[in-house]
Amino acid sequence: MLELTVEQRKYLKAQAHALKPVVMIGSQGLSEAVLKETESALAAHELIKIRVLGDERDARVAYLAEICERLNAAPVLHIGKLLLIYRPAKKPKLRLP
Repeated sequence: MLELTVEQRKYLKAQAHALKPVVMIGSQGLSEAVLKETESALAAHELIKIRVLGDERDARVAYLAEICERLNAAPVLHIGKLLLIYRPAKKPKLRLP
């Protein structure tokens, strides 16, 4: 799992303000299809929002940890039902502080 500094997290949160969720985790939970979609979204955008439709906070925390672990990404933010995840591209678009 990728690690971020406090300054990097603050920068990424500011960049994510206008983003819309590009991946949804529904009643089926974190399926292989969701992971595949998340992988392609990270490859295309570096910084993505994921909306989780369930009400279980513990499940959302587990989803965030598993996604970051399996896709070598960094958790930026978990607020309510939104997850914010970052993984730099081979040619990064975002310049982290």
